[in-house]
Amino acid sequence: MFLVLAIVGLVGTWTYNVIAIIERNDFVGDWFNNGPAVGSLTTDLLIMAIAGCAFIVIEGRRLGMRHLWAYIAFSGLTAIAFTFPLFLANRERRLAALAEGVAPS
Repeated sequence: MFLVLAIVGLVGTWTYNVIAIIERNDFVGDWFNNGPAVGSLTTDLLIMAIAGCAFIVIEGRRLGMRHLWAYIAFSGLTAIAFTFPLFLANRERRLAALAEGVAPS
């Protein structure tokens, strides 16, 4: 699944990047002027969010973490830039607890 997302991300973003190159657009300037760069950035962030949510579910289940749905739900209410690092921090805590032999809570 992650390989498929990688391919979709590459094709999706570079479709817009090629359009920007052909049109000789200012890529960074287009972020503020609604050019092809906005489509590229949107695709980039969307694929990253999907991969991040998949990782949360797959890794969280593997480690026996609970309430994984909350990370995904709150990413829509706050931002994936908040919930994904929060998941990674709690993942590190879970890995440390497992290394110490603490029973799952």
